[in-house]
Amino acid sequence: MGQKIEQDLQRFHKIVRGKVKSNLSKYLTRGELIGKKGKDLVSIPLPQIQLPQFRYGKKNSGGVGVGPGQPGQPLTPPQGEGEAQAGEDPGAHILEVELTLEELADILGEELQLPRIQPKGERNIVSEKDKYSSIRSVGPESLRHFKRTFRRALKRQLASGTYDPANPVVIPIREDKQYRSWKEVPKPEAVACVFYMMDVSGSMTDDQKEIVRIEAFWIDTWIKRHYKGVETVYIIHDALAAEVDEHRFYHTRESGGTKISSAYELCNQIIDSRYPPSQWNLYAFHFSDGDNWGDDVPKCMEILTGQLLPKLNLFGYGQVESPYGTGEFYAHVAELAEDHENLVVSRIADREEIVRSIREFLGTGR
Repeated sequence: MGQKIEQDLQRFHKIVRGKVKSNLSKYLTRGELIGKKGKDLVSIPLPQIQLPQFRYGKKNSGGVGVGPGQPGQPLTPPQGEGEAQAGEDPGAHILEVELTLEELADILGEELQLPRIQPKGERNIVSEKDKYSSIRSVGPESLRHFKRTFRRALKRQLASGTYDPANPVVIPIREDKQYRSWKEVPKPEAVACVFYMMDVSGSMTDDQKEIVRIEAFWIDTWIKRHYKGVETVYIIHDALAAEVDEHRFYHTRESGGTKISSAYELCNQIIDSRYPPSQWNLYAFHFSDGDNWGDDVPKCMEILTGQLLPKLNLFGYGQVESPYGTGEFYAHVAELAEDHENLVVSRIADREEIVRSIREFLGTGR
């Protein structure tokens, strides 16, 4: 019975994952998920999750092929007169299942076929490694610890008086046997830092900022799902740039002009002071509407080509469409991307484009 229940549960989980995949874009673009952590549960409404089965109607209740009618007559409910009345039949209920953000991130990776990022360096990204450093009284004979087993058997025979020095034969019994065992220990692999830069100038509407926050949130969730110890730096900018915490990045409301180079300069300064590229995997994502002070574009290109790109594993520029901004900055970065494999550009027209944009950014596997 227990095995049958486990099979049914696994089948149910498989159906749930399929339903979530089929509506992935809808679930990922829900702004209310922003700010949740990896272990938080998320309620996902899944209509018609029940397995297909036959349902029998009541006898003599009518149906197709019952009662008088003419050939070609449409099979539609009769239209009565009068006002609509409250119904008495039960409706179809929507089932809500709970998933963690980690589980949603796994589904995101499966659906978008996202490759794992290849790390470099050896510092604070941690994986689990099995190490045979402990002893147990049970285990397979292939892992039996000979010295410990012999010592316990010898002590037992000495204590019981059965040890004969003239015939020093030590025969272990079941209680004497000791076996090597393992435990999971953290194994440092590499370090990573992810920079998120967002334009919060006056030309960025609240809808655009929401799109940026949602996409940055899911990129962050995906990366943190696979690596422990990832550090995150948040930068917002208008004409000036500032490093902020996660809450302010996702909730700030600013205005003013736009000078993108201020964010690139600050990002480069933080890298030089805190994250040496020889030891850290560095990823940067910048989101803007493409509106920039005209004289600032050459400076941005200079910082990207001469300073940031040589240090970064990946630089992603995402441009959200704006009714106010010119959007010209995209063309400059896209031209630069033709000569740099670690530079990826993406246009984000609306919320429906978020999933595609995530695939463009993370599909490089860098």
